[in-house]
Amino acid sequence: MDPFIVKAIQLLLSLSLLIVLHELGHFIPAKIFKTRVEKFFLFFDVKFALFKKKIGGTEYGIGWLPLGGYVKISGMIDESMDKEQMAKPPEPWEFRSKPAWQRLIIMLGGVTVNLVLGFLIYMMIMFVWGKNYVGPDEMPEGFAIAEEFKQYGFEDGDRVLQLNGEDLQNSTDVNRHLFMRDVNTITVLHQDGEKETIEVPEDIGERMWEEGVMLPFIPIQNPVIEKVAADKAAEIAGLQKGDSIISVNEQEIGYWHEIGKITKENKEKELELVFMRDNDIKSIMITPDEEGMLGFSIKSNYEIKQQKYGFVESIKQGFDYGYWTLHDYVAQFKYVFTQKGATQLGGFGAIGDMFPDTWNWKGFWHTTALISIILAFMNILPIPALDGGHVMFLLYEMITGRTPNDKFMEVAQMVGFFILIALVLYANGNDVYRWLFE
Repeated sequence: MDPFIVKAIQLLLSLSLLIVLHELGHFIPAKIFKTRVEKFFLFFDVKFALFKKKIGGTEYGIGWLPLGGYVKISGMIDESMDKEQMAKPPEPWEFRSKPAWQRLIIMLGGVTVNLVLGFLIYMMIMFVWGKNYVGPDEMPEGFAIAEEFKQYGFEDGDRVLQLNGEDLQNSTDVNRHLFMRDVNTITVLHQDGEKETIEVPEDIGERMWEEGVMLPFIPIQNPVIEKVAADKAAEIAGLQKGDSIISVNEQEIGYWHEIGKITKENKEKELELVFMRDNDIKSIMITPDEEGMLGFSIKSNYEIKQQKYGFVESIKQGFDYGYWTLHDYVAQFKYVFTQKGATQLGGFGAIGDMFPDTWNWKGFWHTTALISIILAFMNILPIPALDGGHVMFLLYEMITGRTPNDKFMEVAQMVGFFILIALVLYANGNDVYRWLFE
């Protein structure tokens, strides 16, 4: 099956599951507190719905616009902007008639479900599949070090042993830790057998971002192609899986990282690439893109090990993985507000690319857990029209004892709605731009 279709199916299935469970997070406490729920929809039913059926006072349905979902709760100023209902005297079964603490629980329900769901999925993954890792012993040739990091004392061939004095089980996590966590020291084993603890600047994450060095530690690997990306330079030039790179622009290639140095110095310039295929030496002309990328990945020559967990241990490991996933996402969120970060925003295309291009249940659940945690964080942001906006106004009411008037809430909801639409259009516009021009 075409990889695009596989990714699209996984995206639709994942979002459908997460949206329904998120809305159930609002629906269930609303019912517990005897609050009327008029609608429960997967996707938006602008003008019409693909399916709808009324059961017990609530209309359940599936909309045609897959941008989310919603529950319409009586007596609440939300995206429905039902001014007619709000103009009537409050009824006992309406949201606005309930105590503030009950309304707070109802509004926090969706975020809570997404957060708990993400953690539970990670626990399930740890129990069923365990965790893959590559330790220093499994990477005998170590890492190729970016030139910008050699000034700190790192050398090509270094094997990472510890971060901040603690053992690092998975050596390939070093880049993520440097970028999103507080790393002060890295203990490495040089190829000459000497062990050294090297200090890194406190703002190392910001430096990586500003200098565009997001992968300062790259595993040293042989230049044998494992996968060729569709519509990229490598495929256009005719490279195939199994091809072994010999030289680029007459510079001999011994390891994969040596290719990147040449292509990044010759962005959008035609290069001669010599490779071996089936014992035949061939030569082609190839042009790196504007980022100096050729569009292929390399066959791994290091050993990937698997750590299995029992039921109890998988709970702890899954919780830890979920906690650090949330931590890392929040930590990198600040970069969204930079000029460079704004161009990196992605919509449904970018989310879909997170899924495997062949059906893989572990990959599907791993990505679904990540999206669930991202949705929890994004929904709790204090933006009107999001759950976090409603929570913000409820906390204001609980602290001050004063309720924002309906007119203010209507304007805030409308402003928040337009902000969200603008963000959705911008993010998906970035996807379209990348698809057309990159």
